[in-house]
Amino acid sequence: QHRVLHADETPVSMLKPGNGKTHRAYLWAYATGAFENTKVIVYDFCESRSGEHARRFLGDWRGSLTCDDFSGYKALIASGVTEVGCLAHARRKFFDLHAANQSQIAEFALQQFGRVYEIEREVKELSADQRRAIRQQQTKPLLDALHQWMLLQRQKVPEGSASAKALDYSLRRWVALTRFVDDGQLPLDNNWIENQIRPIAIGRNNWLFAGSLRAGQRAAAVMSLIQSARMNGHDPYAYLRDVMARLPMQRASRIHDLLPHRWQSTTASNL
Repeated sequence: QHRVLHADETPVSMLKPGNGKTHRAYLWAYATGAFENTKVIVYDFCESRSGEHARRFLGDWRGSLTCDDFSGYKALIASGVTEVGCLAHARRKFFDLHAANQSQIAEFALQQFGRVYEIEREVKELSADQRRAIRQQQTKPLLDALHQWMLLQRQKVPEGSASAKALDYSLRRWVALTRFVDDGQLPLDNNWIENQIRPIAIGRNNWLFAGSLRAGQRAAAVMSLIQSARMNGHDPYAYLRDVMARLPMQRASRIHDLLPHRWQSTTASNL
């Protein structure tokens, strides 16, 4: 129901039935936009990284999707979903290039990306209209100049070089990477959901694998509730304890009141 969503995915080992071995499954993550008032994340445990899973999950939704350059999202884009690129991914290409050989091209690009992020920090708490106005006034000229500079540099560097690859990533995705400039409700990167998926990457070092597809799907449902509770400022333990106590008496028609973004604790409601 929201116009702006984020999507990302991370590998998770899953035990294959019968042979006692694990194979690589994926936990897909979908979150409401970074600037949306409703803060929700849903994890979807799937057997593979096939783009079919994203198409199935999002169905007929046709909003703006912030994602990386993974090919699994391309069919969604082709069917009418608006692609919003991740500027952090573009920046990372130049960061790696600079770390490898102190490239002057990378150094200049990083400086310009830094200026864009400085502006974004200033507009973070503003309304969408105010954010768009400042982006148009300050960010757009910066990015237009950066684009022209990248085109010029691309003509100078050897084909197939590390510099060419870093430049090509941004140039190939420039429209998607800069779409946020014209819409104050769009984020400039996918860091919002990457931060929400990081606990999964850390946690899998402890629980190692999902015992089956169904077990992974159960875990994804529980983790969706826990992380959504955190996003809304709740203590996950207090939230789950209260919900479990209220579930037996909760009307099915009012079950949505127990979702993390709508939940109010029994203690708070009694005060």
